[in-house]
Amino acid sequence: MAGRSDTPGDDRGDYGEEWARDLRIQFEQLLRTKRLTEFEQSRASRSRLDSPDPRERASSSNLRAPSAGPSNGGSRPSSSHGRGGGGGGSSASPPSYSSLRNLPKIPTPPAAHDRASQQFRNLLVSLSLTPTKYENPGLLDEALQAIPLDRIYSEAEEESQVMQAQAESMGDGRKPEWGYQDCVIRALLRWFKRTFFTWVNNPACPVCLSPTVARGRTQPTPEESAYGALRVELYECSNQSCRAYERFPRYSDVWRLLQTRRGRCGEWANCFSMLCRAVGGRVRWVWNAEDHVWTEVYSEHKQRWIHVDACEEAWDNPRLYTEGWGKQMSYCIAFSIDGATDVTRRYVRKSEHALERNRCPEEVMLYIMQEIKNIRRANMTKDQRFRLEKEDSKEDRELRGYVVASITQAVTRMVPGPSGSSPAPVASGRPSGSSPANDDQKLPAEQPGRQSGNAEWVAARGEGGRRNQQFQDPRDPPRR
Repeated sequence: MAGRSDTPGDDRGDYGEEWARDLRIQFEQLLRTKRLTEFEQSRASRSRLDSPDPRERASSSNLRAPSAGPSNGGSRPSSSHGRGGGGGGSSASPPSYSSLRNLPKIPTPPAAHDRASQQFRNLLVSLSLTPTKYENPGLLDEALQAIPLDRIYSEAEEESQVMQAQAESMGDGRKPEWGYQDCVIRALLRWFKRTFFTWVNNPACPVCLSPTVARGRTQPTPEESAYGALRVELYECSNQSCRAYERFPRYSDVWRLLQTRRGRCGEWANCFSMLCRAVGGRVRWVWNAEDHVWTEVYSEHKQRWIHVDACEEAWDNPRLYTEGWGKQMSYCIAFSIDGATDVTRRYVRKSEHALERNRCPEEVMLYIMQEIKNIRRANMTKDQRFRLEKEDSKEDRELRGYVVASITQAVTRMVPGPSGSSPAPVASGRPSGSSPANDDQKLPAEQPGRQSGNAEWVAARGEGGRRNQQFQDPRDPPRR
C-alpha cells in the first residue's frame, strides 16, 4: 500500500473496489482505537486529579491546617476538578471529550426516530432530481433553437480575444482572466437577462392590461399540474370596470418555461441552468433554504465552480447575498448530474450572516450528500468517479479556505493598532494561501442590494441591502 501512495495518479488500476473497502475498514479501526485511547487517557488523568496519592493528601492536609495563613494557602492553586467537594470520583463530572472535538465527523444516516432529519433527507433527494431534467436531448435541442447562437458565440469570441490581448499586454505570461467557454456563458447571461426572460411582480390584467392586485392562491388546473405547477397565484384587475382575474402558475417544467419566458428567481434559475447545459456547460442548480435559487457553472479555465445569478446578471460574486443583500442563510446546496455538495461556506463567509443549521445533525448532512453522490455516480466508470472525487477534494479545500480566511479576518480586527488592519488576501475575500483564481469579483463595499423585484417585495424579504429605494405601489405594472 505504501508503494501505491507514491503515485496515485499514474496507476489507477490498482485502486479497485476491494482496496478502497479495505482502506475504509482500516481507517475506521484506527479511528476507533484513537478515540478509545484518548478516552482512557482522559479518564486516567481525571482519576489522578480527583484521587491524589497519599503524599499529595498529606501535603494538602498540611496546607489546609494553618487556614489563616494566606501565604500557605496561596502556595498551591486549587484545581477546578475538585468542585464536587471531597475529591471523590463518584461526584466528579463526566469527561468533556475536548480532545475529540476536532476529529473528522463520520457520515451517519438519519435515526429512525428522527423525523426532522428524515424529512430533510427526503427533501434534498427530491431536489436532486432537478438537474437530471437538463439531460433530455429533445429539451436541449429545443433550447438551442431558442438561443441566438451566432450572436452568443460572436460576443464570446470578441470578449475572449480582448481578454487574451489584455493578458499578453502585461508581459508576464499570465493567463486571460476568463476562457472562451466562460465568455460563452457570460454572453448567454447578458442575453437571458436583457432580452429573453421577464421578471414578474404582479402580472398585468389579460383583458385591459391594467395593474393587478394579489388575491392569494388557488388550485392548479390539470394542465398546469402537468407542467409542474404545484401552486398558482391569483390576481385581480384593479380597474373597477374590469375586475378580471389572472392566474400565475409557478411552473417547474423547463420546456414550459421556454414558452412562457417569465417568472421569478425559481423560474429564472431553472431555465437559465438548462440553457447553460444546452451550450455545453457543466451546471449546478443551487438551492438555498431561505427561499432563493441560482446557478453554478464549472470553469475549465479556472478549474473551479463559478457563481452565476441570472436574476441579477451576477457573475462570480458569491458574497452578493450576505454582504450585498444583507441576507442571512443556513443551507446552500448545489445539485448537479454528478451529485450534491454543501456549498454554504462559499456564500456565508461571516458568522453574523449565518443562520442556525438545525434541519439535521452535521453528520447526517454529510451522509445525505454522499448518498446523493452515490446515486448519481452509480453507473459511472472508475475513471469518471476518480476524476469527480479529485474535484470534490479540491473544492473541499477551497471551502475550508474560506473558513480560515473568515477566522483570520475576525482575529485581525480584534488586534489593536495599525497591525490590526486586514492583510490584502483576507480583505479581498481570498482564502489565505490560495491562488488569485479564487478571488471574488467584488469587494464588500461594492456589493449591490437586490435589483430584481419591486421595492416592497425586496423589503419584505429583507434583501434590500445598501440600496435606498422608495416603495413602489404593488399595483404598478411589472417591470424588468
